[in-house]
Amino acid sequence: MDLDPGVTHEVFNQTPPYAGRNLFTGDPALRSALDALLDPQAEEDLTRVGTYWGSSDALEMARLANTNIPVLHTHDAQGRRLDTVEFHPAYHAMMRRSVEGGLHCSAWDQDKMLTGRRHALRGARLYMTAQGECGHICPMTMTNAAIAALKLSPELLEVWLPRITSRRYDHRFLPPEQKVGVTIGMGMSEKQGGTDVRANTTAATQSGNGMWELTGHKWFFSAPMCDAFLVLAQTQSGPTCFLMPRFLPDGSVNRIRIQRLKDKLGNRSNASSEVEFHGAGAWIVGEEGRGVRTILEMVTLTRLDCALASAGQMRAALGEAVHHARHRQVFGTRLIDQPMMTRVLADVALDVAAATALSIRLARAFDHGPVNEREALFARLVTPATKYWVCKATPPLVYEAMECLGGNGYVEEGNLARIYREAPLDAIWEGAGNVMCLNVLRALQNSPESLDAVIGEVERDLGSSGPVSSQVLKAAARACVDDPGSSRILTEQLALTVAAACLRQVAPRAVADAFIDTRLGGQWRATYGMLDSRFDAKALVEYAFPEM
Repeated sequence: MDLDPGVTHEVFNQTPPYAGRNLFTGDPALRSALDALLDPQAEEDLTRVGTYWGSSDALEMARLANTNIPVLHTHDAQGRRLDTVEFHPAYHAMMRRSVEGGLHCSAWDQDKMLTGRRHALRGARLYMTAQGECGHICPMTMTNAAIAALKLSPELLEVWLPRITSRRYDHRFLPPEQKVGVTIGMGMSEKQGGTDVRANTTAATQSGNGMWELTGHKWFFSAPMCDAFLVLAQTQSGPTCFLMPRFLPDGSVNRIRIQRLKDKLGNRSNASSEVEFHGAGAWIVGEEGRGVRTILEMVTLTRLDCALASAGQMRAALGEAVHHARHRQVFGTRLIDQPMMTRVLADVALDVAAATALSIRLARAFDHGPVNEREALFARLVTPATKYWVCKATPPLVYEAMECLGGNGYVEEGNLARIYREAPLDAIWEGAGNVMCLNVLRALQNSPESLDAVIGEVERDLGSSGPVSSQVLKAAARACVDDPGSSRILTEQLALTVAAACLRQVAPRAVADAFIDTRLGGQWRATYGMLDSRFDAKALVEYAFPEM
């Protein structure tokens, strides 16, 4: 057949756009992890969230916000100091949706009908939101977590809580009393200290009006257009936590000078900055000299969000890979029916299911910890281990998903390039891997009974393999006493073992058994696709990402 020389070839055997799925109703792993927490109202809310963040509109908002990155304006046309950051409308649209949904505060909702499930239901919303766009989640996470620290200063909490818990997004640069809602950021690390916040040099002196004046800098000052920030500064009593507003009580702009915005690998829609304080006003939060302990009240919650968001990114990547494989023909058959590809996807699906179950289980521990000591002990030990494993598992998993798409996964027109750049962030933010391991060791030292609480759950849920798994954990914990450098072994084993126990509780037996056999069985494996013929790879893929 002769072709018109002015007509290009027909495009065929290309995957249709990945959008239009409901991220809640189409996720058996998430639904089973939530289990008895669901009622008609929760179902309706989560279905609505899943509909939006699985839509083409949400993916387009994500693309726009990460392509049109924030712009710093230090001065106006007349030379007056501004220190403001301009965001693309797509960023504000996502912020507005998440604020209206309570992503920034619903863990503290006073509705008694939500007792015992606030963190878990919010966690499910965050998990789905992260499948759409993660940059705007940063101020959502910090605002939600800030309430934990502010509870140590009731007089500040009384003023700020109604503003924080408002479900109305207001990005105007105005004093907080003139706004219908606020967000809270944070600034801890400095150039010379990084994670070692006790090395901070920012100094605080009393100003005589009930506030303190802070002079110094912050190397990472997240979401600088928030209305106030939790920061650390040195007083004569040591590192102290402060709440620093953008506007002072007299209505003047606080002396927070934004030096520049960070040029980050990912998380492009969110502004991270370097700032200097020139006698900036702030109020003490908690006890003077106990700032590190105070800020940990906030950091613990942000670490839960890191795990939830990373688990969401893992599922988003798996979804892209499975969607592609179901629509792509290779050597005369669908790519997903090629044996090696099926096993790769099934192997990836096991980690996605485990990360989902583990993260939601941890959120449930946060719900029950205040009234249940064993749950509090569980959360204390498992939070750093969960953050360690889930967040570290995300980058290689996203890469494997990208490889499933081949060159189509590597180009910016798709979603995986953005997800891949985002993937390392949660492992670095709020304490990198070694810090999480030190936190595990500290939890064991301060609360030795926390390991017993975890082992009790492991032995109950893992059945015949429980005693062996618990002995491995005990041996790894003993080894760390004499060799702290081996604590990564303990931390990873702890996360994998608890994840396996979670899967036994909420997933089909075949899914849990496959994870236990391949992750706890001591087999050598450095990449995905190592499942053998004992496992029904197609069934594993269908569980994690059912065909609709």
